[in-house]
Amino acid sequence: MTEHTEETAPAPGRHVRVVLVDDHRMFRTGVQAEIGRTEETGVEVVGEAADVDQAVTVITATRPEVVLLDVHLPGGGGVEVLRRSAPLMADADNPVRFLALSVSDAAEDVIGVIRGGARGYVTKTITGTDLVDSIFRVQEGDAVFSPRLAGFVLDAFASTDAPPVDEDLDRLTQREREVLRLIARGYAYKEIAKQLFISVKTVESHVSAVLRKLQLSNRHELTRWATARRLV
Repeated sequence: MTEHTEETAPAPGRHVRVVLVDDHRMFRTGVQAEIGRTEETGVEVVGEAADVDQAVTVITATRPEVVLLDVHLPGGGGVEVLRRSAPLMADADNPVRFLALSVSDAAEDVIGVIRGGARGYVTKTITGTDLVDSIFRVQEGDAVFSPRLAGFVLDAFASTDAPPVDEDLDRLTQREREVLRLIARGYAYKEIAKQLFISVKTVESHVSAVLRKLQLSNRHELTRWATARRLV
């Protein structure tokens, strides 16, 4: 999330209870520090979770108004959290609403969580001020998207055709897909490690796994493969 030092003054009486779901503790800590100053922002962080099971447990126990949900999580990803939280989202009196907050801006990730019931999708480049505003808009029932992501959703829901299954892409884990996209966009290993909060060695391991599974020889072939599938 982009560092932003401007203080956000909430409207009088404006308050929202939020749960943070992300498998990177450092990122959760950063978000908490940025938006969790309740007297200034009106946002009260009432719980955190690092995987699907923790998320469902914490959300059920705290019944927040908004959940900030990462797309890629151990245990099945954000879509699985949404599936298991469907009764809470359907509560007519006190619905739990979800706002996806992810490093990924891939169409398949955006469409997947929106179909699963999330009210919006913003990327981790968002400023603290804009994130607070997005949380309150979702609390009020609005749909919120980072620039250009709304087009993915409009296109997907305007089409009646199911997207074709890509068996090669399905062989990759969610994390491998993230690394693949960043490699294809020209990121260096160190940049990817910083972006995904993982070590350079872990990035190298993911790249090796992707090349092996896709039967490719180097990152140039990988970039062409990703570009041909419009993953970049």
